Amino acid sequence: MPGKLVPVGISARHVHVCQEHLDVLFGVGHKLTPYKDLYQIGYYAAEETVDLVTAKGTLKKVRILGPERKTSQVEISRSDALKLGISVPVRDSGDLDGSPPITLVGPRGSVTLPKGVIAAWRHIHMDPADAAAFGVKDRAYVRVKCLNATRPLIFENVLVRVLEGWLLEMHLDTDEANAAMLNNGDRVEIL
Repeated sequence: MPGKLVPVGISARHVHVCQEHLDVLFGVGHKLTPYKDLYQIGYYAAEETVDLVTAKGTLKKVRILGPERKTSQVEISRSDALKLGISVPVRDSGDLDGSPPITLVGPRGSVTLPKGVIAAWRHIHMDPADAAAFGVKDRAYVRVKCLNATRPLIFENVLVRVLEGWLLEMHLDTDEANAAMLNNGDRVEIL
């Protein structure tokens, strides 16, 4: 159905931090410096980066996304998890129970999160008007067809997240996007 197309946003590895951890990593009272606006209004990639460290590996200069959050968390792909030597659950943002620990290293200090590393569940952001137009509700699951002729693929169990002010966009991690040969801005179809 041509009216059910959604743009894709590919989410590379990133970190969300709370102010308490930002103070340790960058100095007391530090505020994130916007580097590049993200598609969703009010969200941005910050200039600040941290290293992600586990007993088996390190990922250097991982970008922090702003604004600050109530709880710090790390979102990586399965490929990143393999480099770090950890197993990560696939979860909705904020669902951190049972996720592995990790150490964040900044220029002023380090913080070890006892939990907080996930591979983000593929999801679609939309506002209530989009949800009504698509006939879905918040927390529903849909199937999405990638329209790429080279590697056609259908994603099952795509979470719909509805919030006033959100712009229509499907978020995939780099592994998922690469599997379907998708790029930022490509369109996919809700089935």
